[in-house]
Amino acid sequence: MSKPFQFKEFTVHQDKTAMKVGTDGVLLGAWCSLDNYPDSILDIGSGTGVISLMLAQRCDAMTIDAVELDENAYEQSVANFEDSDWGDRLYCYNASFQEFSDEIFEEEETYDLIVSNPPFYTEDFKTQDAARNKARFTSSLSFEALIIGVSKILSEDGVFSIVIPFKEEANFIALARENKLFLNRFCRVKGHETSEIKRTLMEFSFNEIELKQESLVIENSRHHYTEAYIELTKDFYLKM
Repeated sequence: MSKPFQFKEFTVHQDKTAMKVGTDGVLLGAWCSLDNYPDSILDIGSGTGVISLMLAQRCDAMTIDAVELDENAYEQSVANFEDSDWGDRLYCYNASFQEFSDEIFEEEETYDLIVSNPPFYTEDFKTQDAARNKARFTSSLSFEALIIGVSKILSEDGVFSIVIPFKEEANFIALARENKLFLNRFCRVKGHETSEIKRTLMEFSFNEIELKQESLVIENSRHHYTEAYIELTKDFYLKM
């Protein structure tokens, strides 16, 4: 039984889903820019709903939608949304992103901010847990399908933020460009100073602007976090 994850302003229950609260989601929820004051936000593959909850804490967007294919994760997101102070602004749909984006596109609706901590899969992560493997397996939503869907429902001046494995970075940027989404800002993340780059946080839009490059190291030593990481996450983590 997984214990609930207690943040400063909300609690995330994670007993029903294979995808637990992890550093990737928290990083994205804290890092993604809200400078364009979004009215409508979409979280693709919400898992526990942690990113949507973080964004509800960070901004006044009236619509924060989430889409989650896995039924258990969907139910978990819904329960976590209802338990939070922002239940009236948070809504989760149980559907594939492809179906969801097609429907939103047909209705001529768009989102000002789209975020995703997509499931990805590498050999290092192969576990005995079939649900977790499926949750991590990129083929359940390929990067290409993700980008095509986003490009259809992102508003003209909207922002798309994502966290992916560093080794996928070049491939993802090229796919995005093919769909007229340009990299505006990125942050390469390392566990500690001497370790290799593990993740890239990326922000895209339809506007080609000067690229902002950032980097982040999470720990100086085991459980001793860097100033930059503390600064980024202190509004959320209890012990920061």
